[in-house]
Amino acid sequence: MSREVKPSSFCPGSAGAPSGSPPPRSPLPSSSLGKAESRQSHLPGQLQPLLRERDKMGGSFWLVAGALATILGTVLPQENVCRAPDGKDGYPGVPGLDGRPGQKGDIGAPGLPGRRTGIKGAKGDAGEPGLPGNAGAQGYRGPNGLPGPAGESGKPGTKGQVGNIREQSRPAFSASRKSPLSRGNTVIFDNVITDQDHNYNAQTGRFTCTTTGFYYFAFQVISNGNLCLSLVKGGTKVVSFCDDNSRSLLQVNSGSSVLSLAAQDQVWIESDPHNGNRVFDGAEADSVFSGFMLFPQRE
Repeated sequence: MSREVKPSSFCPGSAGAPSGSPPPRSPLPSSSLGKAESRQSHLPGQLQPLLRERDKMGGSFWLVAGALATILGTVLPQENVCRAPDGKDGYPGVPGLDGRPGQKGDIGAPGLPGRRTGIKGAKGDAGEPGLPGNAGAQGYRGPNGLPGPAGESGKPGTKGQVGNIREQSRPAFSASRKSPLSRGNTVIFDNVITDQDHNYNAQTGRFTCTTTGFYYFAFQVISNGNLCLSLVKGGTKVVSFCDDNSRSLLQVNSGSSVLSLAAQDQVWIESDPHNGNRVFDGAEADSVFSGFMLFPQRE
């Protein structure tokens, strides 16, 4: 760096210059110029082109001299040299190249939630229905509804052939007790007297219907004690008859009824053990169970 230039006593306008003093001499004494010329060969390489330009340009001597003085100020002694006034600012240089991108900064704090200033839109269209779900548990059965209106009458069917009463089925049977086996509460009539269409079973004591119609059933059972008997249709007691025999005499317990039977319906006689069950089995009197069809019924 250049040293600070101190004004000499002979610089114009300096504080130490006496009034009425002669004009100042050349800024560089002859001895100093001689020394400068002798040092041209030792000046930096950037100074020598300027000296050559000075010889060529002629009229631009002062421009070259200013540049020469600037360079000499860095190498020549600065003692006893007047400081020249500061020059004007030069033109701005060409902008430099962009620097390298800096490192990525830290993540900033999240911002505050913004206000909802939008207007609520209209309701959208309904979407497609989803898949059906699994079937739920079956609920309790509700009460039966009212019967609906009667439908229209159907067309009459074709006229059937003339029937023959001799060809119609006429079931009829009659059986008595001889030495029956015990089958619970069922009264067995094991001795078959009549069985027109083989509808009565002497082993089970039951009549099985094969032709739908109305049937008449009757029984006469001998007893020497209390006895209650019922006419049973398909497990349901239709009619019951009881006889109180406190004197233990032979008495007849009888009953009868007309039943409407469908195919495969069964009818039998059953006793009630809670009210007495004393059916007499002997050669003196017979107990009989009978039945027959009155007339068939349209299905």
